[in-house]
Amino acid sequence: MLTTLPFVLLLMGALLAYVINRRAAVSLRAGGAALHSSPGYHGLFAGLAVIIPVMVITLLWMFLDGAVIERMILAGLPAQAFDGDDAGAVSLILTEIQSLAGGRVFGEPEPWKQEAADRLNALHSASGILLIAVIVVVSIAILALRRARLSPEMRARQGSERLIHGLMVFCSVVAILTTIGIVSALLFETIKFLNKVPLTEFLFGLNWEPQIPIREDQVAASGAFGWIPVLIGTLVVTVVALTVAVPTGLFAAVYLNEFAHQKFRAFAKPILEILAGVPTVVYGFFAILVIAPALRSFGAGLGLDVAPNSALAAGVVMGVMLIPFITSFADDAISAVPQSLRDGALALGSTRGEAMTNVLFPAAIPGIVGGVLLAVSRAIGETMIVVMAAGLIARLTLNPLDSVTTVTVQIVTLLIGDTSFDNPKTLAAFALGMMLFLVTLGINILAIRIVHKYREAYD
Repeated sequence: MLTTLPFVLLLMGALLAYVINRRAAVSLRAGGAALHSSPGYHGLFAGLAVIIPVMVITLLWMFLDGAVIERMILAGLPAQAFDGDDAGAVSLILTEIQSLAGGRVFGEPEPWKQEAADRLNALHSASGILLIAVIVVVSIAILALRRARLSPEMRARQGSERLIHGLMVFCSVVAILTTIGIVSALLFETIKFLNKVPLTEFLFGLNWEPQIPIREDQVAASGAFGWIPVLIGTLVVTVVALTVAVPTGLFAAVYLNEFAHQKFRAFAKPILEILAGVPTVVYGFFAILVIAPALRSFGAGLGLDVAPNSALAAGVVMGVMLIPFITSFADDAISAVPQSLRDGALALGSTRGEAMTNVLFPAAIPGIVGGVLLAVSRAIGETMIVVMAAGLIARLTLNPLDSVTTVTVQIVTLLIGDTSFDNPKTLAAFALGMMLFLVTLGINILAIRIVHKYREAYD
């Protein structure tokens, strides 16, 4: 409750500021004053003046609240609480105190731990109450200031636009810094990995067995970190998915856009969009319970050996998942073609099919190709379906009937468990993440270039 209430009060304060200043501006105009800005801008300026600084205070407070309270709790613990200055021991004690504070008691905790947990709850409650008081006081102060400065000459519209512009710049900077942070974290950990594993072995190695020795005398402990089998598995699953999704999605888009009856289109479009909203874990269950057994039975009838977890099963289900993306992009691209091109083709005697294949579809190629390449990025980054349907073992094979693994599956596998972050096995996940980032970035750049290059030909 104390977490939600500050934001509720913040919203109420902004709405109150909007209503009060708008009514005051209306009263000035009713009294014969010539307002520089409309009453709505006066209300908007006051609401933004309240919500932006108070939101900043609230977010900073919540960001620093946990760290400050933890320091206060640690400072109040008895000297015998720590066996040295080990960071792991300190973290373990804090975790236990937080569990006690949350009511998760296992056994009979030591008295000083229970006292620390009670103090933790008290500090969190006091912090929440103090934050609410700060929000109320600051909101009232800003509201009173904006109300006192309201006058017919106030340039409320320009002030509102400056605040909105500043807010958009801030959001853009946050997005850019977040991206830089993600890339920097991947790059830093990848460099640490390459200091332990040669770059040539990682890029060109044909074996992927990221094992590390736990003991010096352990048998078969040497690992292999060549990512080629993982890359091949990713490409095999992606190719199978696109083989299913691209023709089906394009034909569906062409039919719904040009040939389907309006009532059928109104019924079919929402059904396709439902497929886009199905969780990927549901697709994974569908793959292992329906598609994989069906493929094994069909393969046995033809004398083919189909693995229980195969790239074909994962790719087929992933292709079904991608159909709504490709259909939506293609339909939008075809709909964006100027009506004059369609009318001109029909006026020259073309059938609707000829107009589609010779005029509309070529004109929509930029948007269609862009959508397909974005679907490729979506397929490469898919995890859950591949984990459940394709397998975990890396094999250097192009046979879709075999079990394979992908980059995302290996990232999940390597980061599961309590392995420390200073060995090649764990750092390999970051190296794979960097390679996945570079591949998807390249695909997205290619999609953007294709769209911009060929769109100019039809402007």
